[in-house]
Amino acid sequence: MGLTRRDFVKLVVGGVAGVHLTPLPWKLTDDIAIWTQNWPWVPVPPTGAFSYENSVCTLCPGGCGIKVRKVDDRAVKIEGRTDYPINPGGICPVGMGGLQLLYDEDLRFTGPMKRVGLRGSGNFVPISWDEAFQILATRIRKLRLKGQPEQVAAIDGHRQGSTLSLLISRLMRAIGSPNYIRCPSVEDTYWMVNAIMQGNEGPMAFDLENADFVLSFGCGLLEGWGSPGRILNAWGMWHGHNAKRRTKVVQIESRASNTASKSDQWVAVKPGTEAALALGLAHVIIKEGLYNKEFVESYTFGFEDWTSSDGKRHTGFKTLVLQKYTPSRVAKITGASEAQIEKLAKEFARAKSPIAIFGKGKGLLNGSLYEFMAIHSLNGLVGNIDMPGGVLVYDPLPLKDLPDFEPDPIAESGLKRPRLDQARTKTYPFTQSLINNFTQAIVQAPASPVDTLLVFGANPAFTLPDGGLFYRALKKIPFIVSFSPFRDETALMADLILPDHTYLEKMEEICWPTGLQYPFYGLSRPVVEPLYETRNLGDIVVQLAKSLEEPVASVFPWNNYEEVLKARAEGLFQAGGGMVTYDPQSPPWEQLKKGQKPTPKYKSLEDMWEALKANGMWYKPTHAFRNWAKIFRTPTGKFEFYSTQIQLAVDELSRLKQSPAEVLKALGVKATGDEVYMPHQENFEDGDIKKHYPLVMVPFEMINLSDSWVPSPPFLSKTWFDNQLRKDESFAEIHPKTAAQYGIKEGDRIVIESPSAKAKVRVTLFEGAMPGYVFLPRGFGHVAYDEFLKNKGVNPNHL
Repeated sequence: MGLTRRDFVKLVVGGVAGVHLTPLPWKLTDDIAIWTQNWPWVPVPPTGAFSYENSVCTLCPGGCGIKVRKVDDRAVKIEGRTDYPINPGGICPVGMGGLQLLYDEDLRFTGPMKRVGLRGSGNFVPISWDEAFQILATRIRKLRLKGQPEQVAAIDGHRQGSTLSLLISRLMRAIGSPNYIRCPSVEDTYWMVNAIMQGNEGPMAFDLENADFVLSFGCGLLEGWGSPGRILNAWGMWHGHNAKRRTKVVQIESRASNTASKSDQWVAVKPGTEAALALGLAHVIIKEGLYNKEFVESYTFGFEDWTSSDGKRHTGFKTLVLQKYTPSRVAKITGASEAQIEKLAKEFARAKSPIAIFGKGKGLLNGSLYEFMAIHSLNGLVGNIDMPGGVLVYDPLPLKDLPDFEPDPIAESGLKRPRLDQARTKTYPFTQSLINNFTQAIVQAPASPVDTLLVFGANPAFTLPDGGLFYRALKKIPFIVSFSPFRDETALMADLILPDHTYLEKMEEICWPTGLQYPFYGLSRPVVEPLYETRNLGDIVVQLAKSLEEPVASVFPWNNYEEVLKARAEGLFQAGGGMVTYDPQSPPWEQLKKGQKPTPKYKSLEDMWEALKANGMWYKPTHAFRNWAKIFRTPTGKFEFYSTQIQLAVDELSRLKQSPAEVLKALGVKATGDEVYMPHQENFEDGDIKKHYPLVMVPFEMINLSDSWVPSPPFLSKTWFDNQLRKDESFAEIHPKTAAQYGIKEGDRIVIESPSAKAKVRVTLFEGAMPGYVFLPRGFGHVAYDEFLKNKGVNPNHL
């Protein structure tokens, strides 16, 4: 819940000075024609008939609408749709370059493959789909017959609650393995905050378009957070209004990112101290009496000191904040000034519709629970919960559940065995999945407890910030299967490849983009025929289940993935009120604010399904504000500053196995007493490690560099600055004062060292980097893919 040891790095200065580099405001691409003239896969179509196909981009969970221009059957251009509610015309650089993910054979697999060389060598030979299913199904059946179904494990990178995610977890349950592991995401922490503070299992829904003060704690609004097209559109709205209506944007971040630089105000704080700043702002708001007294007194629990039913007196949030988070103390912790803290708190509390948002960078990784709770407590203080311009509360999307089934005796026996990651147990009651625990269990065991690992829509060997630990785990697992369409780092370690289509070749769904303030379901469709012998991942999972024969096969009664999607979409039809077309003159955020209830333009499930396939959208821009009984489903029925659910979990663990102090130590919580159950700043105790690793490394993200499981299209390499990547060397950003301390100059080559690894980089001096820290871009450092990504720069996740 705080900084880890891996965050500390040691700088060893190299002896070779580099050429001075001048930072540019933007990298021009006017030489692309010359630069690309020898690329055989650049789409240069013959003369033919032009046409357009509408679809949805699924390269990230943002769900932006796209329009694909075609010449005959070849796609030649991707642009944003103006007839789509998420991103009216906008699209991010990765989405614009998506054609190269379709056509570049050096990035993708062209059909089923099996390994013939050493692991990691990338040596595969083509096989048929029948052979691929036979190899995998035979292995899984043998494990089931041996009574060891739990030795099959799956890692899933798809959105929780999506149909693909449900199919994969269903397959694992039918096999009999509890080891269904999800890749980390900010959505996991959003879910925990929602559940703990509000008792709700729906998504975090930020009504940004109707806010007049946006306080962003590290969200990379201009780096790809949420839906990039939506945020770019909202940014234009915020800054396009006149002075009276203009939305103020304040960015809390340790580095002058694009978001920080273009915000109305940038408050630089030390990484990992965001919770302290939020509570410092809360201190001022409470002390000055600026909080929403009606909301706090009527609809919150744990604000004031209170007495429990056993007569014990408890400290409330108000007392905690006033005693421990004074502006002077918070200034020392965070690096922000007292004057900044006081002024910012008053501006936020006095705004008409202020909103505090959280989730660092693009939101690809989960965050600190206590930090997110501290920030969300600001929304509770000003009473902007389920109000226009605030944090709206919904139930999950009304998609129809898949039919339940009874596992067979073999599966039932396997499912009773403990999960390797210990998630969803009494040890970690609020977590859905803990991939780091899963990795540790494999690495620390004498022999791998996993025989067969299935990897879906993920590249954990590259994306996990674990110092390369997952790589070590992969080497121990006897058999690995990748379902990725891409030749990524994890796939290169696989024994068998069953490749998915790329996103332009298949039907796929988007379930409620991150942070969106109204229920939304997007559906992409194929815009070109599949180029190679790949298949839709949903069809692969259905077929794999059937290849396992009975009793697993009967758990998957569908013939293909589209049948499953249509069956679930029936829930949308039954919910009523959803729209399948978009009117730019009446955007959904305005309909929400005005309380409008548009009339759906379909009469039957079949009508809705055909419109959904054609237009790619179902959304419901209506909301019943301030329905408190529905909103707050905590044990107290209120917004909880003091979490009764965390208290119940700790008490239960203490009764079962250990003292409360031992339980908290095992969970990594350093707080004591009532503070454990409230938002607070968890401090990192570095001991003597700082003597050897005096600086802190902080990764940062860029909108024109993919750091997810999807590779960056090669065209984007011409948009990277020469002081981010030059030839094969990536650059670390260091403040001039820090550089002077270590005798470092612009362009110098240095070695960054952590307890996990070392990496050679070059230095660029940057006034926007906080002194005492080293900033590295996340997304470089691949050891897979093509010549434009492989061995280019350093992956900070491995440090």
